[in-house]
Amino acid sequence: MYRIRFHGRGGQGIKTASRILGTALFIEGFEVQDAPRYGAERRGAPIFAYVRADTRPIHERGVIHRPDLVVVADETLLAISAVQVLEGVTGSCVVLIYSAKPEAWWRQQLPDIAQIVVLEPQKSLSAAIPIGAFCVGAAAGLLGKVSADALAKAVEDELAAYDAAVVESNRRSILAAYMEVTPWRGLVCSSLPLTVAQTPPPVWVEVPNDAVDIGAPVIHAGGTSSLVKTGLWRTRRPVIDRERCRRCLQCCAWCPEGGILVGEDGWPVIDYEHCKGCLVCAAQCPFQAIGVIPENQAEGGPDAQTADRQ
Repeated sequence: MYRIRFHGRGGQGIKTASRILGTALFIEGFEVQDAPRYGAERRGAPIFAYVRADTRPIHERGVIHRPDLVVVADETLLAISAVQVLEGVTGSCVVLIYSAKPEAWWRQQLPDIAQIVVLEPQKSLSAAIPIGAFCVGAAAGLLGKVSADALAKAVEDELAAYDAAVVESNRRSILAAYMEVTPWRGLVCSSLPLTVAQTPPPVWVEVPNDAVDIGAPVIHAGGTSSLVKTGLWRTRRPVIDRERCRRCLQCCAWCPEGGILVGEDGWPVIDYEHCKGCLVCAAQCPFQAIGVIPENQAEGGPDAQTADRQ
């Protein structure tokens, strides 16, 4: 049985990645399970999805605790112990990391991980192609059990509801990642099904009751929500193009968080410390004056970047 776990953030296409890989393996004749697992359902929140594939009926259920392949679409999650990206990783498990840092750097950071493959970011990767979907091409290549034709067919099936141009751009990028890992084709090995003795039993969690004066909410002052920098959740950011903007200020009204303010000069200003990246403003702008760029390309500030038009 092959056990694959995808880790990323909301908005990075992690659920789509598991579905594409699951469909591709099903086309190749495998029995398949694929499912996502959410915490808070919002953009930027940690999320993982898992895929099981076997030539025999699959009787295992639930989260994969002993993976054969872990795909890390967002390297920042490795610093958050609660996310448990590396849970159950053994010497035979392959860890695929989407990162601009070289493999040697990651081997220094993760000396206990025997098999690390680094997938370098693509500068041509547009906002229409989620990072997770790009990573699924490399994951399929590492398994060595999925042909390029089956992977392309899975992309078309899972993205059938989208515009043909979006499907084609995703297909090209996913197949490019598939070819990029050619030197490691088939590196991931299958493992035996877990026996009853190896399956961890459910754990009962006792939640103690706090005293009323501790458990009850206490509000000492108004406006404290502004102290929570929710902009850290964002994976893509809206950027206002002043050449197109007509200062209708509809974006201010549509922003569900009140994160777009009116500056002293009358132009809309995005509060990036509290913008969650929902991109409602970009979808609602009647003049298409709000573009979208990946957050990792915005280090030089919004004015230093050119927005990808949706």
